[in-house]
Amino acid sequence: MPSDFATRTQARPSSTRGSTQSNANPGKPEVDVRSPRFSAWITSLVLAVGLLWSSGWILLFQTVVFAISAFAGLRYSPYGVAFRSLVAPLLTPVVRREPQPPLRFAQLVGFGFAAIASVGYFAGAPVVGAIAAGFALAAALLNATTGFCLGCEMYLLGQRALRLFPPPNPTSHSQTRRTSVRATEGV
Repeated sequence: MPSDFATRTQARPSSTRGSTQSNANPGKPEVDVRSPRFSAWITSLVLAVGLLWSSGWILLFQTVVFAISAFAGLRYSPYGVAFRSLVAPLLTPVVRREPQPPLRFAQLVGFGFAAIASVGYFAGAPVVGAIAAGFALAAALLNATTGFCLGCEMYLLGQRALRLFPPPNPTSHSQTRRTSVRATEGV
């Protein structure tokens, strides 16, 4: 039985450069694995500058980038657009792709930390801003240097937990309750 990591990193050849659609999985958007790492490098640079300059404005800019990626989709991410239009045409054709939901969740987590950092600096609590920006920077650098996406792994762990502990079925619970109530009423 292949591991989740092997399944996620399995090569899927494609002849389209920079495209966000996979031929192997039509209708399910996927991205070139090189794009998130490119974005992580730029994110690391922006977060580092924001942290070093204690700038709420720079961190607010990164917060907006995270929000676009998380809520509108990776296709609209400024760093993703830069990768597709400037970098991808210079690279070899796409060999591996990965699904977008874990990446979008990671962007959502980054959005949370960057928002807290921005608010911290603007509210006059630079320690809160620095700590939140530091956590976001650490995660972005981890992704940029090793390809390990901490937010993506959190997403996958959450998916596994949901499968292990499914929510109770409300219809079966209400039917059971009505039956037990009737039994106590002598019906």
